[in-house]
Amino acid sequence: MDTTLFPVKKMSDFTLRHTSWDQDAALLKTVREEVFIKEQQVPIELEWDDEDKSCLHLLAIDHAEQPIGCARLLDSGQIGRMAVLPSWRGNGVGSALLAELIQTAQAERYPPLFLHAQVHVVAFYQKHGFQCIGEQFMEAGIPHITMQQ
Repeated sequence: MDTTLFPVKKMSDFTLRHTSWDQDAALLKTVREEVFIKEQQVPIELEWDDEDKSCLHLLAIDHAEQPIGCARLLDSGQIGRMAVLPSWRGNGVGSALLAELIQTAQAERYPPLFLHAQVHVVAFYQKHGFQCIGEQFMEAGIPHITMQQ
């Protein structure tokens, strides 16, 4: 996907930008390592996969150009690797990332969106129109449930 077609979106305290793994792997890794590997103890071998190279990534950066959040959208319509640094949670970064992914998926005619939500954040995704389907399951040692829009 050509990420140059999408403008950078400036929020009051941060900026969202469409990017690719080739373009911003180091910044994306910074957020994901902090949240998933360090905070949530996800094994390194489960965090990195071949999907990163081919999907759309969103990156949230602060005014100092430091990464504060990220998410990705696979061609299948799966949203994943949504993460916001602890110091930025509760400031609308996650909601902005998710809203941008939803808008992009609609504009680009992606398949129906779905995700594997960590159970403790189901209410967050429900606020954005996602509904739980199926039973809980374990992924990377963390309880998850599939949600779809």
